[in-house]
Amino acid sequence: MIKTKQKTKIRHDGLWIMIVAAVVLEAISCVQYFTSRVAIRHEAEQRAQTELRKAELEIEMHTVEMETAAKTLAKLVEGHLNNPDSIFIASRLVVSTLRSNTSMAVAYVPDYFPKYGTYFEACSSRITHDSIFTRQIGSADHDYTQMEWYQNGFVHDSCWWSEPYLDDSGSQTFVVSCSCPVRNRQGEVVAVVCCDMSLNDLKNISDYLQVYPNSYYSIKSSTGVDIVPVPDTVPGRKYNIYQEEIDATGWHIEVIIPEDELFRDLNRIGRIVSVLMILGLIVLALIVIYSARTTRKMLAFAEKNQRMEGELEVAQTIQKAMLPKVFPPFFDRRDLNIYGIVDPAKEIGGDLYDFYVRHNKLFFCVGDVSGKGVPAALVMATTRSLFRSITAHEEQPDVIVRKINRALCDQNEQNMFLTLFLGVLDCRTGELAFCNAGHNAPVHVPYGHEPCTIEVKANLPLGVEPEFEFHPQKMHMEKNDLLFLYTDGLTEAENKRHEQYGEERMMNHLEDCRSLIADVSPRRVVDEMQADVTRFVGGAQQSDDLTMLAIRYQQDAIIMRNDIQQIPTLAEWIDSLGIPAELNMPVNLALEEAVSNVMLYAYPDVKNGQVLVEFVRSQIAGDETHEQIVFIISDSGIPFDPTQQPPADISLSAEERAIGGLGIHLVLQLMDEVHYERVDDKNVLTLVKTLNC
Repeated sequence: MIKTKQKTKIRHDGLWIMIVAAVVLEAISCVQYFTSRVAIRHEAEQRAQTELRKAELEIEMHTVEMETAAKTLAKLVEGHLNNPDSIFIASRLVVSTLRSNTSMAVAYVPDYFPKYGTYFEACSSRITHDSIFTRQIGSADHDYTQMEWYQNGFVHDSCWWSEPYLDDSGSQTFVVSCSCPVRNRQGEVVAVVCCDMSLNDLKNISDYLQVYPNSYYSIKSSTGVDIVPVPDTVPGRKYNIYQEEIDATGWHIEVIIPEDELFRDLNRIGRIVSVLMILGLIVLALIVIYSARTTRKMLAFAEKNQRMEGELEVAQTIQKAMLPKVFPPFFDRRDLNIYGIVDPAKEIGGDLYDFYVRHNKLFFCVGDVSGKGVPAALVMATTRSLFRSITAHEEQPDVIVRKINRALCDQNEQNMFLTLFLGVLDCRTGELAFCNAGHNAPVHVPYGHEPCTIEVKANLPLGVEPEFEFHPQKMHMEKNDLLFLYTDGLTEAENKRHEQYGEERMMNHLEDCRSLIADVSPRRVVDEMQADVTRFVGGAQQSDDLTMLAIRYQQDAIIMRNDIQQIPTLAEWIDSLGIPAELNMPVNLALEEAVSNVMLYAYPDVKNGQVLVEFVRSQIAGDETHEQIVFIISDSGIPFDPTQQPPADISLSAEERAIGGLGIHLVLQLMDEVHYERVDDKNVLTLVKTLNC
């Protein structure tokens, strides 16, 4: 049951999650808001500067056009100073080249043309696109000599721009004038050219300066007089002002952006984000509540799962206890050597193996239950119990399998089945009686020959048909033969590319290891196979239980590879034979010399040859006071009879004696009898020692 403290902790954790989430969201929102303000302000400044430069270029284009027109007209007038009619034509001609509705005038010094009176000002004004009005406008009522543009024409050597004023005699609008002096040949100023630019033309640049909706712009002269005045601003309203100076005239252009207009979209998005944050917190609260409920359920499930894991550990321990786990299993028998493993895909599995000896017969089985987990483990345990109980009084494999099948079919509501291979090996004769129930055929590895799969009758798996007749089979095993049994978890093991290990790879690996299989224990066979499967699978997840069982039917013998480094193993083997202690050393010395002789001469150019040393202990016929111990050394090397080698002359010094011959001489001295024969393409050397009973 979930404790109250855990529930309280979950509620507190949920509250803290809400608080932290709210703070984090608020912090993120504030950072985003102020970062966005900085970015927007920077972007507005960039846009304003860009548009101001465009407007500056537009105004400079107008002013340059006006200055060029004024200078051009001044040059034309200087060429016709004393021809008033030419002055009218020249002014009209220059005005016609201008794009805007501009007025141009040439104002002479008083009394320059007496017939026109004191004041003479030839003026041409564009009325419409196709209409230019030319006239003389100088008079006492229009005393141009009082005009700023006229007066500055005498002061400045080049073009000069006036402050804005109302041109009531020319263009009849507010203008700024560009004045340029006209000189005679003596360099005296005799007239001033005036080129008026309407302020209405400057208002056309508003398209450049509308940086944001409701933004304003203004143009001020170099003295601060409004050329384009700014609209009235709202008191208390914040504005961002950006300006640019026009180099040609010294004017200043300003763009004025209300701050609330600048951040209107940001503030609107901020309100939307605030609403979304509130909704997000509400959703988060619901998630926290749901998570708290889910967590409580998960805690309950975890507690239940923990109990289940504990029960599975107990079940795993019980299941492992059912399987033989002491190897070698029979310390009192030298004719059997067995090793097996079960590697379940889950905590507990459905594979099994078992064996034991009764009346000098080895009863063994390997099985694979359909499915995995607890149900398969229960069937496995039941099968193992049935195997032990039935074989306690029954020796026929088909009868044993039939009884197990009937027991498993009884009340098999889950329709689970089991493949099984069951064998009975007579340790006295080597006869193997077996019965297969839908299981993988074992591999027989005869001593000195290639491994081969046993031909078995498939039969049905157990638990399918209660009255099925299982067919028994028999074969014979020779001494030092090996039987390799396995479940499909071996051949169907998959790597990450979903390739299966397969029977062919299994057989090839057994063939590659045949030299090892001949001279090491079944444990080494199983370990080598498991290592090869592990290399093949790599990091892929195990999908099925893996079981292997290796059984060697052997005699009192030792098999060594053609390697002098293996000679020391003879001593350990001789110690295990139980011969009198006083004979251990001479027997060991004789066997070392004889086996070394075989390795040196029978296999001069072969590295993978084998040497078999067998031990036989028997009574001498008709003599109850003596018995014999016999060692039979056999190999498949080239024919070589060590007993026919010339005896070593031990009377000579070591320097004078020929190489070889001393080892067999020592063997002949230590043993009572030494015989050699060539049998079935094998060298067979027999060493006999007689003992007193």
